[in-house]
Amino acid sequence: MIAYLPFLWAALGGYLLGSIPFGLLLTKFAGLGDVRKIGSGNIGATNVLRTGNKKLAAATLLLDAFKGTAAALIAGQLGLELGVIAGFAAFLGHLFPVWIGFKGGKGVATYIGVLLGMAPWVALAFALAWLATAFISRYSSLSALVATLIAPVVELFIGNQFTAAALALMTIITWWKHRPNIKKLLAGTESKIGDKG
Repeated sequence: MIAYLPFLWAALGGYLLGSIPFGLLLTKFAGLGDVRKIGSGNIGATNVLRTGNKKLAAATLLLDAFKGTAAALIAGQLGLELGVIAGFAAFLGHLFPVWIGFKGGKGVATYIGVLLGMAPWVALAFALAWLATAFISRYSSLSALVATLIAPVVELFIGNQFTAAALALMTIITWWKHRPNIKKLLAGTESKIGDKG
């Protein structure tokens, strides 16, 4: 049992770090109210952008990414597998934060933050795929879906199977969280980047 304690601590620490709802905290402190009551109701950077405050949206993006990076890097000092577990737990924490009834964001920023902490070259591939898709389509959700599909494939070729498997699971969860967006994309009613509605 003692042998499993580092993995349990990595998972718990990563989850609690990932659970910090930066989008909600920043908008409230800025006097913009509850971000969950506007747009998609999401606490992530894309919805924070719908408040019209680009600086807050950028700060939310960076802080949500930082959660994943910090978890992966800190635990990763004790081994790659611990870093992957902590990063994955931070990702889950962002999606299902204990502090606000397990209703969190969709995990894209934290996903790339985890990549930065444990697979920087894959993070670069993720960012390039996201930016290219966003430039062409102006759909944040579609950009995330494309980028998360590419990440585990790239990691499988240049990294290791354990990390690739964790990323594949994160991709599946991300797509599951984006179910409403996928329906809107197919119907042609999805909001584009910069829309306030």
